Amino acid sequence: MNIAVLSGKGGTGKTTVSINLALVLGANYIDCDVEEPNGFIFLKPEVEEAKSVMVEYPFIDDTDCNSCGECVKVCQFNALAKVKDEIMLFQKLCHSCGACEIVCTYDALSYKKREIGKIEKGKADEMSCSRGILNIGEPMAVPVIKELLQNLSEETNLIDCPPGTSCNVVNSLKYADAAILVTEPTQFGLHDLKIVVKLVRMFNIPFGIVINKDDGRENLIRNYCSDERIEIIGSIPYSREIAKIYSEGGVLNKNLNYKNVFDKLSVRVREALKWN
Repeated sequence: MNIAVLSGKGGTGKTTVSINLALVLGANYIDCDVEEPNGFIFLKPEVEEAKSVMVEYPFIDDTDCNSCGECVKVCQFNALAKVKDEIMLFQKLCHSCGACEIVCTYDALSYKKREIGKIEKGKADEMSCSRGILNIGEPMAVPVIKELLQNLSEETNLIDCPPGTSCNVVNSLKYADAAILVTEPTQFGLHDLKIVVKLVRMFNIPFGIVINKDDGRENLIRNYCSDERIEIIGSIPYSREIAKIYSEGGVLNKNLNYKNVFDKLSVRVREALKWN
């Protein structure tokens, strides 16, 4: 079973829920937040395997190219431009669709590969951990995420998704059988929760809410979930001690004061997300 952990915005506690729940469930941890993969900071796995993520880009042979501009016309991503009698390539805008090579009647276009990131895999406490890392300056994270999520184990996988609801999140959610949405009881938290709820409902998968920084009182998140008939499957207390543990790179599940929070959450996850 693949469980995606999402948040409509950054900083709500998505990674906190992911790593601690993965430890309790004995699940594989997969960090798809490839622009800011923080999960390994807490789990500290020993990296056993690393490989580059490559993408294709067009190479123009100036000896065969007559600058007709057909490749420029067909490119939907503005990766090619005609400037006077020269075709210019913007590699980082290319989506490797191959259209330019198809329309080139002079065989002046071929494809080469370049690295945009890497995948790292290892183990922590006998738990398999993997993450994608997007190279600095690269604008497109999706190829790294797709490579990371290929050939997932048939065991339980916790997918720590990127924040927000962008195409990075959508491509992570494609592999999910269920979802956990992490939010906080603020106006910003509610605003972005509503957006991510719409996204998950589009995929028609079971989901539940975890409230971080919860003081146990009635609040706008609880009222929203009640109105929308969305199940709240857990909460993390509003605590200075938790913030201190997190800032020091600690794991809450290994702290006796908070272990029961994730033990209870693991039970509720199995009940609410139609565990199979």
